Amino acid sequence: MFVGTASDVGKSVITAGFCRIFKQDGYYPAPFKAQNMSLNSYATAQGLEIGRAQAVQAEAAGVDCHTDMNPVLLKPTNDKTSQLVLHGKPAGNRSAMEYFSSTHNDALFEEVKQAYDRLAAQHFPVVMEGAGSISEINLWSRDIVNMRMAKHANAAVYLIADIDRGGIFGSIYGSLELLPKDHRELVKGIIINKFRGDSQLFDDGRRQLEQLTGIPVTGVLPYFRDIHIEEEDSVALAHKQRRLASHGVNVAVVLLRHMSNFTDFNALEKYPSVNLFYTDDPVEILAADIIILPGSKNTIADLIGIRNNGTAAAILQAREQGKVVIGICGGYQMMGNRISDPFGIEGSIVTVPGLGILPISTVLEEDKVTLQRSFQFRGDTTLCSGYEIHMGRTVSPQPSPVNILSDGTPDGYWLSEQCWGTYLHGILDNDTVIKQLLHACGKGKNMTFDYHQFRQQQYDKLAALMREHLDVEAVYKSLRI
Repeated sequence: MFVGTASDVGKSVITAGFCRIFKQDGYYPAPFKAQNMSLNSYATAQGLEIGRAQAVQAEAAGVDCHTDMNPVLLKPTNDKTSQLVLHGKPAGNRSAMEYFSSTHNDALFEEVKQAYDRLAAQHFPVVMEGAGSISEINLWSRDIVNMRMAKHANAAVYLIADIDRGGIFGSIYGSLELLPKDHRELVKGIIINKFRGDSQLFDDGRRQLEQLTGIPVTGVLPYFRDIHIEEEDSVALAHKQRRLASHGVNVAVVLLRHMSNFTDFNALEKYPSVNLFYTDDPVEILAADIIILPGSKNTIADLIGIRNNGTAAAILQAREQGKVVIGICGGYQMMGNRISDPFGIEGSIVTVPGLGILPISTVLEEDKVTLQRSFQFRGDTTLCSGYEIHMGRTVSPQPSPVNILSDGTPDGYWLSEQCWGTYLHGILDNDTVIKQLLHACGKGKNMTFDYHQFRQQQYDKLAALMREHLDVEAVYKSLRI
């Protein structure tokens, strides 16, 4: 199990790396995170929903993702409430007070233990990931994801700290000193992550940490920029705040407060000459070649938000100027004439006018669609793939589909090659679609990229880097392999 001194120290990426290492060494690993809080999610082959990070880790392990890998997913709807997704299915909204009540939390802990046990009966090793910090002592009695889960699994635990943010000695020593004796005994090593420069300069630091804690430092991982693994949640967006470039194709993804599945754009930003950035600045939106409205966990609130900050007006003006404007999932819904919420799925607002770009209207419904999809894009014979995660039904008086799904169902609305919308997340992982999009703005000639092959190469590069800088043999010994 990989746990952290804080959030965003690299747990998800290191877990993915070890999934790849164990696969390369002939084992049959699987990832596991008992509870994930993220708006980045993915649909399993069974039509259920899990955190995107566990889907990425499963891909690194070479196995199909399953809800047992992430039995509890929390998707924030506002500052105080989250949708609870249990075993891949929505189980209502919970406030933090409701979620952490003893009765509710004990029941969830039983559910996640059973999910782990099922997974462990089929895979070895199970590569577990913790959440946030292990030293939040006020949460220990209600912990279902960190050390209580490690205790249930009798896991070999590795504590990860991010040296780039500073305070590493205090955070490591304090985290370990706060642990109860039976939990601390599970910790087999410390991993220093994101070290800049020559790691030999930290040799004294390693020895001092080992003397202070009595726990070996398993390795020091360098800070890297040339390995690209999908990040877990929107914390990563802080590192993507590029701005307009003077050349190439400028792609502006509209920055929404409740943005979901920003990984939809990872493939596009890897294409040569593409400068993709996230923004809610009307000036930058107007200057972009392509504007993308992304998914949202609270579409109505985000639609009101972009109206209030001037972003919506800039999108409409860009559309009038002939710029390429597309929408994905919630962004597709926003592009229509109206969004209705008769069941109060997102709040108390029953109806809100859309941007009026596409002749569609949407009704938010209580049933959630979570499906992996194969499709053909605009009549192209190439079979593409994506997935749906939404709680809405969109209709138009005159259907004009963007995609035809493998079961013959139409998806999305095609107004022109410069303007369309779709429910399919992952649509921009397909080279066929990106080629059309870049061609539509008149700047994307002869660009091509195999994103699937690229991802596999990144897992291998990550595994090689970790083998070089971590004592992998010590990890194997801790697993008694």
